[in-house]
Amino acid sequence: MAVLHHACAVPLARAAARSRSLSAVAAPAMMAGVSVPSKARESRVLIGMSEPELQQLALEFGQEKYRGKQLYHLLYQRKVKDIGDFSHLPQVFRNNLQEAGWRVGRSPIYHTVKAADGTVKLLIKLEDNRLIETVGIPVEDENGSVRLTACVSSQVGCPLKCSFCATGKGGFSRNLLSHEIVEQVLAIEEIFKHRVTNVVFMGMGEPMLNMKSVLEAHRCLNKDINIGQRMITISTVGVPNTIRRLASHKLQSTLAVSLHAPNQKLRESIVPSAKSYPLDALMKDCQDYFHQTSRRVSFEYALLAGVNDAEEHAIELAKLLREWARGSHVNLIPFNPIDGSDYRRPYKKAVLAFANALESHKVTVSVRKTRGLDAAAACGQLRNEFQKNPLVVDESEEMEFQPQAAVSC
Repeated sequence: MAVLHHACAVPLARAAARSRSLSAVAAPAMMAGVSVPSKARESRVLIGMSEPELQQLALEFGQEKYRGKQLYHLLYQRKVKDIGDFSHLPQVFRNNLQEAGWRVGRSPIYHTVKAADGTVKLLIKLEDNRLIETVGIPVEDENGSVRLTACVSSQVGCPLKCSFCATGKGGFSRNLLSHEIVEQVLAIEEIFKHRVTNVVFMGMGEPMLNMKSVLEAHRCLNKDINIGQRMITISTVGVPNTIRRLASHKLQSTLAVSLHAPNQKLRESIVPSAKSYPLDALMKDCQDYFHQTSRRVSFEYALLAGVNDAEEHAIELAKLLREWARGSHVNLIPFNPIDGSDYRRPYKKAVLAFANALESHKVTVSVRKTRGLDAAAACGQLRNEFQKNPLVVDESEEMEFQPQAAVSC
Protein backbone atom coordinates (compact mmCIF):
# COMPACT_ATOMS: atom_id res chain seq x y z
CA MET A 1 0.00 0.00 0.00
CA ALA A 2 3.02 -8.31 3.69
CA VAL A 3 3.71 -13.98 5.48
CA LEU A 4 2.62 -17.16 5.23
CA HIS A 5 4.01 -20.21 7.01
CA HIS A 6 2.38 -22.83 4.82
CA ALA A 7 -1.35 -22.24 5.08
CA CYS A 8 -1.66 -21.29 1.42
CA ALA A 9 0.82 -23.78 0.01
CA VAL A 10 -0.66 -25.94 -2.72
CA PRO A 11 -0.90 -29.43 -1.24
CA LEU A 12 1.05 -32.13 -3.00
CA ALA A 13 -2.18 -33.85 -3.97
CA ARG A 14 -3.28 -30.70 -5.76
CA ALA A 15 0.11 -30.47 -7.40
CA ALA A 16 -0.29 -33.98 -8.72
CA ALA A 17 -3.79 -33.23 -9.93
CA ARG A 18 -2.51 -30.10 -11.65
CA SER A 19 0.20 -32.13 -13.39
CA ARG A 20 -2.25 -34.87 -14.41
CA SER A 21 -4.49 -32.25 -15.95
CA LEU A 22 -1.62 -30.82 -17.97
CA SER A 23 -0.61 -34.27 -19.28
CA ALA A 24 -3.84 -34.54 -21.24
CA VAL A 25 -2.77 -31.52 -23.25
CA ALA A 26 1.00 -31.50 -22.90
CA ALA A 27 1.65 -35.10 -23.88
CA PRO A 28 -0.15 -34.94 -27.26
CA ALA A 29 1.52 -31.61 -27.90
CA MET A 30 4.93 -33.14 -27.31
CA MET A 31 4.31 -36.24 -29.38
CA ALA A 32 2.45 -34.74 -32.31
CA GLY A 33 3.74 -31.19 -32.30
CA VAL A 34 0.22 -29.85 -31.74
CA SER A 35 0.15 -26.22 -30.61
CA VAL A 36 -1.31 -25.56 -27.18
CA PRO A 37 -4.38 -23.24 -27.09
CA SER A 38 -3.60 -19.71 -25.93
CA LYS A 39 -5.78 -20.07 -22.82
CA ALA A 40 -3.75 -23.10 -21.75
CA ARG A 41 -0.53 -21.21 -22.39
CA GLU A 42 -1.60 -18.43 -20.04
CA SER A 43 -1.66 -20.78 -17.05
CA ARG A 44 1.66 -22.51 -17.83
CA VAL A 45 3.98 -20.38 -15.78
CA LEU A 46 6.86 -21.81 -13.75
CA ILE A 47 7.31 -18.87 -11.36
CA GLY A 48 5.21 -19.53 -8.28
CA MET A 49 5.46 -23.32 -8.43
CA SER A 50 6.86 -25.09 -5.38
CA GLU A 51 9.67 -27.65 -5.50
CA PRO A 52 7.28 -30.66 -5.20
CA GLU A 53 5.16 -29.27 -8.05
CA LEU A 54 8.23 -28.81 -10.25
CA GLN A 55 9.38 -32.34 -9.48
CA GLN A 56 5.97 -33.65 -10.48
CA LEU A 57 6.11 -31.56 -13.65
CA ALA A 58 9.47 -33.12 -14.56
CA LEU A 59 8.00 -36.60 -14.10
CA GLU A 60 5.08 -35.73 -16.38
CA PHE A 61 7.56 -34.85 -19.10
CA GLY A 62 9.34 -38.18 -18.74
CA GLN A 63 12.28 -36.76 -16.80
CA GLU A 64 13.87 -37.87 -13.56
CA LYS A 65 12.42 -36.30 -10.42
CA TYR A 66 15.68 -34.49 -9.65
CA ARG A 67 15.17 -32.39 -12.80
CA GLY A 68 12.39 -30.63 -10.90
CA LYS A 69 14.87 -29.75 -8.19
CA GLN A 70 17.13 -28.31 -10.88
CA LEU A 71 14.20 -26.30 -12.21
CA TYR A 72 13.60 -24.96 -8.73
CA HIS A 73 17.25 -23.89 -8.42
CA LEU A 74 17.22 -22.20 -11.84
CA LEU A 75 14.05 -20.24 -11.03
CA TYR A 76 14.66 -19.13 -7.46
CA GLN A 77 18.42 -19.21 -6.89
CA ARG A 78 19.90 -18.42 -10.28
CA LYS A 79 16.74 -16.51 -11.32
CA VAL A 80 17.02 -17.47 -14.99
CA LYS A 81 14.40 -15.64 -17.07
CA ASP A 82 13.96 -17.89 -20.11
CA ILE A 83 13.54 -21.65 -20.53
CA GLY A 84 15.99 -21.53 -23.42
CA ASP A 85 18.69 -20.54 -20.94
CA PHE A 86 18.12 -23.54 -18.64
CA SER A 87 21.53 -24.88 -19.62
CA HIS A 88 21.56 -27.46 -16.81
CA LEU A 89 18.56 -29.25 -18.30
CA PRO A 90 18.55 -31.61 -21.31
CA GLN A 91 17.74 -29.87 -24.57
CA VAL A 92 14.82 -32.21 -25.20
CA PHE A 93 13.26 -31.26 -21.84
CA ARG A 94 13.65 -27.56 -22.61
CA ASN A 95 12.15 -28.02 -26.06
CA ASN A 96 9.22 -30.03 -24.72
CA LEU A 97 8.44 -27.41 -22.07
CA GLN A 98 8.42 -24.65 -24.67
CA GLU A 99 6.39 -26.65 -27.20
CA ALA A 100 3.79 -27.37 -24.49
CA GLY A 101 3.42 -23.65 -23.83
CA TRP A 102 5.39 -23.36 -20.60
CA ARG A 103 7.32 -20.20 -19.80
CA VAL A 104 9.20 -18.82 -16.82
CA GLY A 105 6.78 -15.93 -16.23
CA ARG A 106 9.15 -12.96 -16.25
CA SER A 107 8.04 -9.78 -18.02
CA PRO A 108 10.33 -7.12 -19.53
CA ILE A 109 11.18 -3.96 -17.62
CA TYR A 110 9.68 -1.24 -19.83
CA HIS A 111 11.03 1.82 -18.05
CA THR A 112 13.33 2.57 -15.13
CA VAL A 113 13.56 5.81 -13.12
CA LYS A 114 16.19 6.39 -10.44
CA ALA A 115 15.91 8.95 -7.66
CA ALA A 116 18.84 10.74 -6.04
CA ASP A 117 18.20 8.89 -2.77
CA GLY A 118 18.68 5.50 -4.46
CA THR A 119 15.00 4.65 -4.83
CA VAL A 120 14.22 2.99 -8.17
CA LYS A 121 10.80 2.83 -9.80
CA LEU A 122 10.08 0.31 -12.53
CA LEU A 123 7.34 0.02 -15.09
CA ILE A 124 6.91 -3.64 -15.99
CA LYS A 125 5.17 -4.53 -19.24
CA LEU A 126 2.92 -7.56 -18.85
CA GLU A 127 2.08 -10.13 -21.51
CA ASP A 128 -1.11 -8.24 -22.43
CA ASN A 129 0.91 -4.98 -22.79
CA ARG A 130 -0.47 -3.45 -19.61
CA LEU A 131 1.94 -1.59 -17.35
CA ILE A 132 2.38 -2.03 -13.62
CA GLU A 133 4.65 -0.25 -11.16
CA THR A 134 7.00 -1.54 -8.51
CA VAL A 135 9.45 0.39 -6.35
CA GLY A 136 12.77 -0.63 -4.82
CA ILE A 137 13.76 1.27 -1.68
CA PRO A 138 17.27 0.72 -0.29
CA VAL A 139 18.15 1.77 3.26
CA GLU A 140 21.65 1.45 4.67
CA ASP A 141 21.96 0.97 8.42
CA GLU A 142 24.75 2.09 10.74
CA ASN A 143 26.71 -1.11 10.11
CA GLY A 144 26.67 -0.59 6.36
CA SER A 145 24.27 -3.44 5.60
CA VAL A 146 21.43 -2.67 3.18
CA ARG A 147 17.76 -3.34 3.74
CA LEU A 148 16.04 -3.49 0.34
CA THR A 149 12.26 -3.13 0.31
CA ALA A 150 10.15 -4.00 -2.73
CA CYS A 151 6.84 -2.15 -2.88
CA VAL A 152 4.67 -4.32 -5.13
CA SER A 153 1.39 -3.91 -6.96
CA SER A 154 -1.48 -6.39 -6.72
CA GLN A 155 -3.75 -5.02 -9.47
CA VAL A 156 -3.44 -3.16 -12.75
CA GLY A 157 -4.90 0.10 -11.49
CA CYS A 158 -7.38 0.18 -8.62
CA PRO A 159 -11.20 0.27 -8.50
CA LEU A 160 -11.52 1.99 -5.09
CA LYS A 161 -10.61 5.52 -6.25
CA CYS A 162 -9.36 7.03 -3.00
CA SER A 163 -9.47 10.77 -3.54
CA PHE A 164 -5.74 11.42 -2.99
CA CYS A 165 -4.37 8.41 -4.89
CA ALA A 166 -2.89 8.57 -8.39
CA THR A 167 -3.59 4.88 -9.07
CA GLY A 168 -7.36 5.27 -8.81
CA LYS A 169 -7.27 8.19 -11.24
CA GLY A 170 -5.68 5.91 -13.84
CA GLY A 171 -8.60 3.46 -13.83
CA PHE A 172 -8.77 -0.28 -13.19
CA SER A 173 -8.01 -3.05 -15.67
CA ARG A 174 -7.64 -6.39 -13.87
CA ASN A 175 -6.18 -8.36 -10.99
CA LEU A 176 -2.59 -9.51 -11.22
CA LEU A 177 -1.80 -13.20 -11.36
CA SER A 178 0.41 -14.54 -8.59
CA HIS A 179 3.51 -14.81 -10.77
CA GLU A 180 3.01 -11.20 -11.89
CA ILE A 181 3.35 -10.19 -8.24
CA VAL A 182 6.37 -12.40 -7.55
CA GLU A 183 8.21 -11.23 -10.66
CA GLN A 184 8.16 -7.65 -9.36
CA VAL A 185 10.38 -8.72 -6.47
CA LEU A 186 12.70 -10.58 -8.84
CA ALA A 187 12.90 -7.49 -11.06
CA ILE A 188 13.94 -5.32 -8.10
CA GLU A 189 16.63 -7.85 -7.20
CA GLU A 190 17.83 -7.81 -10.79
CA ILE A 191 18.12 -4.01 -10.86
CA PHE A 192 19.84 -3.69 -7.48
CA LYS A 193 21.88 -6.91 -7.74
CA HIS A 194 20.91 -7.42 -4.11
CA ARG A 195 18.34 -9.68 -2.47
CA VAL A 196 15.07 -8.12 -1.37
CA THR A 197 14.75 -8.26 2.42
CA ASN A 198 11.27 -6.74 2.83
CA VAL A 199 8.10 -6.75 0.73
CA VAL A 200 5.17 -4.38 1.15
CA PHE A 201 1.92 -4.79 -0.75
CA MET A 202 1.49 -1.04 -0.97
CA GLY A 203 1.77 -0.48 -4.71
CA MET A 204 -1.03 -0.22 -7.25
CA GLY A 205 -4.31 -1.84 -6.32
CA GLU A 206 -6.17 -3.15 -3.27
CA PRO A 207 -4.61 -6.46 -2.18
CA MET A 208 -7.79 -7.65 -0.45
CA LEU A 209 -9.66 -7.54 -3.76
CA ASN A 210 -7.14 -10.00 -5.17
CA MET A 211 -6.57 -12.15 -2.09
CA LYS A 212 -6.14 -15.48 -3.90
CA SER A 213 -3.22 -14.26 -6.01
CA VAL A 214 -1.76 -12.24 -3.12
CA LEU A 215 -1.70 -15.30 -0.86
CA GLU A 216 -0.23 -17.49 -3.59
CA ALA A 217 2.49 -14.91 -4.23
CA HIS A 218 2.92 -14.58 -0.49
CA ARG A 219 3.65 -18.30 -0.13
CA CYS A 220 6.20 -18.18 -2.94
CA LEU A 221 7.98 -15.11 -1.56
CA ASN A 222 8.28 -16.75 1.85
CA LYS A 223 8.95 -20.39 0.95
CA ASP A 224 10.76 -20.17 -2.37
CA ILE A 225 12.46 -16.76 -2.37
CA ASN A 226 13.11 -17.01 1.38
CA ILE A 227 11.81 -13.65 2.56
CA GLY A 228 10.98 -13.90 6.26
CA GLN A 229 7.34 -14.04 7.26
CA ARG A 230 7.57 -10.92 9.39
CA MET A 231 9.35 -9.03 6.62
CA ILE A 232 6.19 -8.87 4.48
CA THR A 233 3.33 -6.40 4.93
CA ILE A 234 -0.14 -6.49 3.37
CA SER A 235 -1.88 -3.13 3.20
CA THR A 236 -5.60 -2.52 2.79
CA VAL A 237 -7.94 0.44 2.84
CA GLY A 238 -10.62 -1.92 4.13
CA VAL A 239 -12.88 -4.30 2.18
CA PRO A 240 -15.81 -5.92 4.03
CA ASN A 241 -15.22 -9.50 5.26
CA THR A 242 -11.68 -9.76 3.88
CA ILE A 243 -9.76 -9.06 7.10
CA ARG A 244 -11.62 -11.97 8.70
CA ARG A 245 -10.64 -14.21 5.78
CA LEU A 246 -7.02 -13.11 6.05
CA ALA A 247 -7.01 -13.74 9.79
CA SER A 248 -8.07 -17.36 9.19
CA HIS A 249 -4.73 -18.01 7.49
CA LYS A 250 -2.88 -17.14 10.73
CA LEU A 251 -0.15 -15.19 8.96
CA GLN A 252 2.83 -13.91 10.91
CA SER A 253 3.05 -10.90 8.62
CA THR A 254 1.93 -7.34 9.25
CA LEU A 255 -1.50 -6.09 8.31
CA ALA A 256 -1.45 -2.35 7.59
CA VAL A 257 -4.84 -0.64 7.46
CA SER A 258 -5.12 2.72 5.72
CA LEU A 259 -7.37 4.82 7.98
CA HIS A 260 -6.68 8.41 6.88
CA ALA A 261 -9.43 9.74 9.17
CA PRO A 262 -10.55 9.30 12.80
CA ASN A 263 -14.31 9.29 12.12
CA GLN A 264 -16.72 7.84 9.58
CA LYS A 265 -17.91 11.10 7.99
CA LEU A 266 -14.43 12.42 7.25
CA ARG A 267 -13.23 9.02 6.12
CA GLU A 268 -16.03 8.73 3.57
CA SER A 269 -14.97 12.04 2.02
CA ILE A 270 -11.41 10.77 1.57
CA VAL A 271 -12.06 7.07 0.92
CA PRO A 272 -15.36 6.62 -1.01
CA SER A 273 -15.39 2.84 -0.41
CA ALA A 274 -15.69 3.52 3.35
CA LYS A 275 -19.43 4.06 2.84
CA SER A 276 -19.88 0.29 2.60
CA TYR A 277 -17.58 -0.47 5.54
CA PRO A 278 -18.38 1.59 8.67
CA LEU A 279 -15.36 2.55 10.75
CA ASP A 280 -16.55 0.68 13.84
CA ALA A 281 -16.95 -2.51 11.79
CA LEU A 282 -13.46 -2.08 10.33
CA MET A 283 -11.94 -1.53 13.76
CA LYS A 284 -13.81 -4.54 15.18
CA ASP A 285 -12.32 -6.69 12.41
CA CYS A 286 -8.85 -5.33 13.23
CA GLN A 287 -9.40 -6.20 16.88
CA ASP A 288 -10.45 -9.74 15.93
CA TYR A 289 -7.44 -10.03 13.63
CA PHE A 290 -5.15 -9.39 16.58
CA HIS A 291 -6.95 -11.92 18.76
CA GLN A 292 -6.72 -14.61 16.06
CA THR A 293 -3.13 -14.01 14.94
CA SER A 294 -1.46 -12.29 17.95
CA ARG A 295 -0.18 -9.77 15.40
CA ARG A 296 -1.03 -6.14 16.07
CA VAL A 297 -2.39 -4.14 13.16
CA SER A 298 -0.45 -1.12 11.90
CA PHE A 299 -2.44 1.93 10.80
CA GLU A 300 -1.51 4.19 7.89
CA TYR A 301 -2.62 7.82 7.99
CA ALA A 302 -2.04 10.16 5.04
CA LEU A 303 -1.86 13.75 6.32
CA LEU A 304 -3.76 16.16 4.05
CA ALA A 305 -3.31 19.83 4.83
CA GLY A 306 -6.45 21.43 6.25
CA VAL A 307 -8.44 18.20 5.90
CA ASN A 308 -7.38 15.63 8.51
CA ASP A 309 -4.17 17.02 10.03
CA ALA A 310 -5.44 19.11 12.96
CA GLU A 311 -4.51 18.25 16.55
CA GLU A 312 -8.15 17.55 17.33
CA HIS A 313 -8.05 14.88 14.61
CA ALA A 314 -5.03 13.33 16.33
CA ILE A 315 -6.81 13.32 19.69
CA GLU A 316 -9.89 11.74 18.10
CA LEU A 317 -7.68 9.12 16.43
CA ALA A 318 -6.02 8.30 19.75
CA LYS A 319 -9.42 7.81 21.35
CA LEU A 320 -10.47 5.49 18.51
CA LEU A 321 -7.34 3.37 18.92
CA ARG A 322 -7.68 3.22 22.72
CA GLU A 323 -11.14 1.74 22.24
CA TRP A 324 -10.33 -0.79 19.54
CA ALA A 325 -6.60 -1.32 19.17
CA ARG A 326 -4.51 -0.48 22.22
CA GLY A 327 -0.78 -0.62 21.61
CA SER A 328 -1.14 -0.12 17.87
CA HIS A 329 1.37 1.75 15.75
CA VAL A 330 0.43 4.69 13.50
CA ASN A 331 2.48 5.50 10.43
CA LEU A 332 1.97 9.13 9.37
CA ILE A 333 2.44 9.87 5.67
CA PRO A 334 2.71 13.56 4.73
CA PHE A 335 1.03 14.01 1.37
CA ASN A 336 2.86 15.29 -1.70
CA PRO A 337 0.75 16.75 -4.53
CA ILE A 338 -0.05 14.71 -7.61
CA ASP A 339 -1.48 15.87 -10.92
CA GLY A 340 -5.18 16.63 -10.74
CA SER A 341 -5.39 16.72 -6.95
CA ASP A 342 -6.48 19.68 -4.84
CA TYR A 343 -4.93 18.25 -1.68
CA ARG A 344 -1.82 19.91 -0.24
CA ARG A 345 1.11 18.67 1.78
CA PRO A 346 0.94 19.83 5.42
CA TYR A 347 3.69 22.01 6.86
CA LYS A 348 6.31 20.23 8.92
CA LYS A 349 5.06 22.05 12.02
CA ALA A 350 1.59 20.54 11.56
CA VAL A 351 3.03 17.05 11.04
CA LEU A 352 5.06 17.28 14.24
CA ALA A 353 2.11 18.66 16.21
CA PHE A 354 -0.06 15.75 15.02
CA ALA A 355 2.61 13.22 15.98
CA ASN A 356 3.15 14.85 19.39
CA ALA A 357 -0.59 14.82 20.09
CA LEU A 358 -0.71 11.08 19.41
CA GLU A 359 2.35 10.40 21.56
CA SER A 360 0.91 12.45 24.43
CA HIS A 361 -2.06 10.05 24.35
CA LYS A 362 0.22 6.98 24.51
CA VAL A 363 0.03 6.09 20.81
CA THR A 364 3.23 4.89 19.15
CA VAL A 365 3.81 6.88 15.97
CA SER A 366 6.35 7.31 13.21
CA VAL A 367 6.50 9.75 10.33
CA ARG A 368 7.31 8.10 7.03
CA LYS A 369 10.32 9.61 5.33
CA THR A 370 9.53 10.60 1.76
CA ARG A 371 11.53 8.47 -0.68
CA GLY A 372 11.75 8.67 -4.44
CA LEU A 373 10.39 12.19 -4.64
CA ASP A 374 12.21 12.77 -7.93
CA ALA A 375 11.24 9.38 -9.36
CA ALA A 376 7.45 9.85 -9.50
CA ALA A 377 7.15 7.23 -6.77
CA ALA A 378 3.50 7.90 -5.94
CA CYS A 379 1.53 4.74 -6.67
CA GLY A 380 0.13 5.00 -10.20
CA GLN A 381 1.75 8.32 -11.09
CA LEU A 382 4.42 7.07 -13.44
CA ARG A 383 2.00 4.67 -15.14
CA ASN A 384 -0.52 7.45 -15.63
CA GLU A 385 2.14 9.63 -17.21
CA PHE A 386 3.07 6.89 -19.66
CA GLN A 387 -0.57 6.23 -20.52
CA LYS A 388 -0.93 9.89 -21.46
CA ASN A 389 2.43 10.12 -23.24
CA PRO A 390 3.57 6.65 -24.32
CA LEU A 391 7.16 6.37 -25.49
CA VAL A 392 8.33 4.31 -28.41
CA VAL A 393 11.57 2.90 -27.06
CA ASP A 394 13.67 -0.21 -26.85
CA GLU A 395 12.12 -2.03 -23.89
CA SER A 396 15.56 -2.87 -22.50
CA GLU A 397 16.69 0.75 -22.53
CA GLU A 398 17.07 2.53 -19.20
CA MET A 399 16.03 6.17 -19.42
CA GLU A 400 16.03 9.33 -17.36
CA PHE A 401 13.30 11.94 -17.38
CA GLN A 402 12.46 15.16 -15.62
CA PRO A 403 11.06 14.49 -12.13
CA GLN A 404 7.60 15.41 -10.91
CA ALA A 405 6.18 15.82 -7.43
CA ALA A 406 5.17 12.55 -5.83
CA VAL A 407 4.52 10.76 -2.60
CA SER A 408 6.67 7.83 -1.64
CA CYS A 409 5.33 4.31 -1.88
